[in-house]
Amino acid sequence: MKKMIYDLNYEQLKEWLLEHNEKTFRTNQVFGWLYRKRIQEFSEMTDIKQSLIDTFNEEFVINPIKLKQRQASKDGTVKYLFELQDGFLVETVLMQFDYGKSVCVSSQVGCNMGCTFCASGLLKKNRDLTSGEMLAQVMYVQKELDKLEQRVSHIVIMGTGEPFDNYDHVMNFLYTVNHDLGLAIGARHLSVSTCGVVPRIRQFAREKVQYNLAISLHAPNDELRSKLMPINKAYPLAELMDALHEYSTMNNRRITFEYILLKGVNDQTEHANQLAQLVKGMNAYVNLIPYNVVDEHGFKAVDFAAAMKFYDKLMRLGVKSTLRKENGGDIDAACGQLRAKAEGKL
Repeated sequence: MKKMIYDLNYEQLKEWLLEHNEKTFRTNQVFGWLYRKRIQEFSEMTDIKQSLIDTFNEEFVINPIKLKQRQASKDGTVKYLFELQDGFLVETVLMQFDYGKSVCVSSQVGCNMGCTFCASGLLKKNRDLTSGEMLAQVMYVQKELDKLEQRVSHIVIMGTGEPFDNYDHVMNFLYTVNHDLGLAIGARHLSVSTCGVVPRIRQFAREKVQYNLAISLHAPNDELRSKLMPINKAYPLAELMDALHEYSTMNNRRITFEYILLKGVNDQTEHANQLAQLVKGMNAYVNLIPYNVVDEHGFKAVDFAAAMKFYDKLMRLGVKSTLRKENGGDIDAACGQLRAKAEGKL
């Protein structure tokens, strides 16, 4: 199976060209063809000599992922189910916002984190995605948007998988989409969401990058969070918060706490009080998220009035908060839901 050329970041492509006795200026040319003109075949590189095109064809493919299913919501959300070269399936979501078009990218085939409310965990991790496979998701969506003269403005690594369980490939992916000659998406328009892999949060802090960091929190105390999210048993809240304080100190970047509201589970006044106490004094805000129901898990979504009550309580306690509108409610919106159905797990 050939390697994807999207797997090579700018510096790696330059090194590959030097190893093949090519001039380094070719790096700019090739990156331009791949990410600006977004070619489908190497033969479309009209200013590249034939011998190099032949070598590319021998060693690489551009974007081999295949669309298996596409679901479009009336709110503009589009969900894609892609088949990879080895037959595994992954999901990608295009979301429409006032500020632009955001693509939610998967980082693994399946997930081992075992969060009890999440459809992604219905299928255990088979393998990590390469940076090229993550890029392939974005490039497919971007090529669709090209037909409308539109572009991807934001990327969140928040689909199936734990990004910090696939750290090197995720960072390589971010490097290319952020690179001036890549997709040139600003660092502050790129977000990574982790359920709390503390050693990788500390490593991420030392990278001194401007990418956004989001924490899938979903509970304000250890007892409840350990029930909902097994990762908390390895890295309880005290360790997680200590790592986040280190990140904030080193980077002066605001942290997003993702908090899915589960009816009768984490949506009570006491939970709002505990959450406010947990994040007090931090450069952070809480993003309250409507729950996309996965019947197999038995959790229920709160109604709008209950969500607003929780939001109002946080705001009164001095916690900056947002209540995210529901996206894709009329399609298989939950992370991993479409893939689980395709695999016969739903």
